[in-house]
Amino acid sequence: MSGVMNVEEIFAKNVFTLGKMKERLPKDAFKEVKQVMDHGGELSMETANVVAKAMKDWAVENGATHYTHWFQPLTGITAEKHDAFVAHPDEMGKMITEFSGKELIKGEPDASSFPSGGLRATFEARGYTAWDITSPAFLKEAATGAILCIPTAFCSYTGEALDKKTPLLRSMEAVSKQALRIVKLFGNTEATKVVASVGPEQEYFLIDEKYYKQRTDLMFAGRTLFGAPAPKGQEMEDHYFGVIRERVGAFMKDLNEELWKLGVTAKTQHNEVAPAQHELAPIYETANIAVDHNQLVMETMKRVAVHHGMRCLLHEKPYAGVNGSGKHNNWSITTDNGVNLLDPGDTPNENIQFLLVLACIMKAVDTHADLLRQSAADVGNDHRLGANEAPPAIISIFLGEQLEDVVTQLIETGNATSFKEGGKLETGVSTLPDLDKDATDRNRTSPFAFTGNKFEFRMVGSADSIAGPNTILNAIVAEAFCEAADKLEKAKDFNTAVHDLIKEYMTKHQRIIFNGNGYADDWVTEAEKRGLPNIKSMVEAASTLTTKKAVSLFEQFGIYTKAELESREEIIYETYAKTINIEALTMIDMAGKQIIPAVVKYTKALADTINAVKAAGGDASVQTELLKTVSKKLAAMQKALVKLEKTEAKARAMEDVKKQAFFYKDSVKSVMDELREPADELEMIVDKEIWPIPTYGELMFEV
Repeated sequence: MSGVMNVEEIFAKNVFTLGKMKERLPKDAFKEVKQVMDHGGELSMETANVVAKAMKDWAVENGATHYTHWFQPLTGITAEKHDAFVAHPDEMGKMITEFSGKELIKGEPDASSFPSGGLRATFEARGYTAWDITSPAFLKEAATGAILCIPTAFCSYTGEALDKKTPLLRSMEAVSKQALRIVKLFGNTEATKVVASVGPEQEYFLIDEKYYKQRTDLMFAGRTLFGAPAPKGQEMEDHYFGVIRERVGAFMKDLNEELWKLGVTAKTQHNEVAPAQHELAPIYETANIAVDHNQLVMETMKRVAVHHGMRCLLHEKPYAGVNGSGKHNNWSITTDNGVNLLDPGDTPNENIQFLLVLACIMKAVDTHADLLRQSAADVGNDHRLGANEAPPAIISIFLGEQLEDVVTQLIETGNATSFKEGGKLETGVSTLPDLDKDATDRNRTSPFAFTGNKFEFRMVGSADSIAGPNTILNAIVAEAFCEAADKLEKAKDFNTAVHDLIKEYMTKHQRIIFNGNGYADDWVTEAEKRGLPNIKSMVEAASTLTTKKAVSLFEQFGIYTKAELESREEIIYETYAKTINIEALTMIDMAGKQIIPAVVKYTKALADTINAVKAAGGDASVQTELLKTVSKKLAAMQKALVKLEKTEAKARAMEDVKKQAFFYKDSVKSVMDELREPADELEMIVDKEIWPIPTYGELMFEV
């Protein structure tokens, strides 16, 4: 990592970009590659061999010795198996490097060793990875050396998707096909596809490595399972957008350099709300590339942090009582001739195409609010949603004053004759310019907010893959577009039909619009009156994948089969149970081997002090009262520890995976809370020199 960098020189240095392909491939081969990238199809094996050789030559020139099919199994992280560019030595003993078109296009990892939710038996090992030609290959530089990474999909021997990318690509094709029907109705005959674009903001925490290694809960569970609040948290609001500390700044500088070399458009960096919390935001990219790049962002954050003597925490709630981390998923759809379907223009009330798209999205989100909620469900997010800075678990849409007014006019009269304008913001200082004022404020409490020319899905967890949420978004909007196009293509009077349809959709689905405070208790009551679902946990959300409504949606567009959906539901239960199991066992370990022995040691010191003071004729009432308090809390902790051991053992013995997951949620987690409460109270009493683990103050403020 260099001291001085030129962004233009290093950007995409480690990416086999379209430009590098054009330089290295014969014209006919490049033309075929571009045709497949833009319009689908398969490369001829002849061209695949040419591309493979060019890719291998470029990689070797840049120090690569191995390649890997880089894919995204249902673990939520990435997977890779490295193969060297070597063949048998020739008769003179010289090693020959090879990489064929077949090796580029297809790989064969073990499909039984990844989560499959019952799609693959243990003995059914064969699976395939297939090159995603639309996502560029890249070089990953690590301790293993430079590895050529080829982004791929991953499926079973019988064709089921075993990854996050395959359904995403299917959903992108679905929304493109249906959105094209809409734009053609409005006279756009030049567009050949509609591209879903995404810009995911990534929040994260940093922690000093020496403290990380002293906390087995952080190492095993990714979050603190014990910990009393620090005297100072985020209440002074002084960390948000504050001056970045030198050590963190050095990390950010190296992180940016590594990401730019990988072609990741890292744009914005700043301190987030909680102490030691930060954010990185990229520029928008095609959805599948944005998914790939977000995985690289998370991997690179973890790797670069180690180089700076820190660890990067991506858990949604590593510390209780302070802001959690999310991943704001900014989503939009644009034609390949440059029309953003979510751009309202200067007069949104007159932009009929935009209003139809908006009405379809209202319909999609209201109809499938449960699926959208599920797409952001993971174990860590159960701790975050509805808490500090995070939206509630209730799906609603924020439109802002301007669009809400337009929608209201359309619902009430069928026509929107006016719209609210932003005007000027007068600063009142002669040397400062007056500012153009937006027509509406932003609402950070909304889970799905319109923000000018895109929707910001704020529910997604910081450690989660964004593939799932964008697959759902594409799918539900594709369905709404399809139903609208089916009606409008048959209409004799298009103008009347489109106005009537916009009013119909907006009237029927206006309940999904909420511009108020999503954190307020009143909203929970109001949402219930409106009939909006309030799905509070990951395990409760799992079954939304296999409802008749969901199966019909996904099968209609070929995004998931019923078997693929059932497998994913089962994996959710398995993941939840395994995660809480690890957390419970970690708590048992920490309580039994670290915290309780430390408190026992402290009580002995207190007892010795009491005896010494009494022997000297002094007043030992303070020490005696303190000993009683500590002993009482120690007894409560021991009782909760025994209870957790028994409850966890009962959970682990359960065979029905769904019942087991719910038992972990309803029973094991509550006992974990029982164990934590006296432990955190004891932390506030026991001598700092005796307390066995770093405190919140050290974890968050000594970075």
